Amino acid sequence: MNDFDLVLPAAVDVREVGMRDGLQLEDPLPLADKLAMLEAIVATGVRRVEVTSFVSPKAVPALADADQVAAELHRFPGVHFSALVANPRGAVRAVDAGVPHLEYVVSAADSHSRANAGRSTAEALAAVGEIAALAHGAGGSLEVVVATAWDCPFDGRTPLTRTVDVARAAVTGGADALCLGDTIGTTTPGRVVRLLDAVRRACPGTPVGVHFHDTRGTGQANALAAVQAGVTQLDASVGGLGGCPFAPGASGNIATEELVYWLADAEVDTGIELAAVLAAAAVTERAVGHPLPSSLYRAGGAPVPRGPVRPS
Repeated sequence: MNDFDLVLPAAVDVREVGMRDGLQLEDPLPLADKLAMLEAIVATGVRRVEVTSFVSPKAVPALADADQVAAELHRFPGVHFSALVANPRGAVRAVDAGVPHLEYVVSAADSHSRANAGRSTAEALAAVGEIAALAHGAGGSLEVVVATAWDCPFDGRTPLTRTVDVARAAVTGGADALCLGDTIGTTTPGRVVRLLDAVRRACPGTPVGVHFHDTRGTGQANALAAVQAGVTQLDASVGGLGGCPFAPGASGNIATEELVYWLADAEVDTGIELAAVLAAAAVTERAVGHPLPSSLYRAGGAPVPRGPVRPS
């Protein structure tokens, strides 16, 4: 290593969230199309997939078939599947459907919490213990996703101390891991590193992942900053699909293929095959019926040398 090398880990664990975050703003898809998309995603080599969300079908119609999707997961052995829940009722549904590994969203900003879950941040935090008990009782785990960790579309900038307090309370309540969410895609690398440092100091020994949106074009820069700061768990969505229905202006997640592209070039192992992610993006694009936002996907993948230009 020389003075100009990036200091990066040997491996990064990417969680594919296209099946949940990626689809939640889309029109409902037939189950067969979702399963084709899931099959293509699993074929990439990804080890963790957030596969659906057990929330109100009225709130998120695109994920109303969560139980049906869960019933098909036995077809994909060796993958760590998880589901997002918004309350204890959703946790019971997920566990009963055979998905005991849960992500529970707690918004650091009160206004987003009320828009997203119909209750204050404090009320959402009060349910962590019950949801953790449900997950652990079924042999699963609970990750608390701290939404609006940096900024809220209603309240503006989230004070760093507020996010730290929410993270600490979640761990005290029984969370096994944390994930910091840039819900509306506004943060920047410097703010990413500062919050990560503060949260890890407040919650020593608790794994902390990140979930970035690329709304303002800083998603991959934020991912690099997080990885350089020692984060090894990142969320990404095939084709850059996604957004939050309860956060005005929130567009797609960072694209899985773009994340894998630069990590592979930096010799950071993800276990994910880039060509397979591009193939999964094509399946996803056909399923949703519109172009995907990923720049790498639109470019056709990694560059291929055309060879020397021959005189005519």
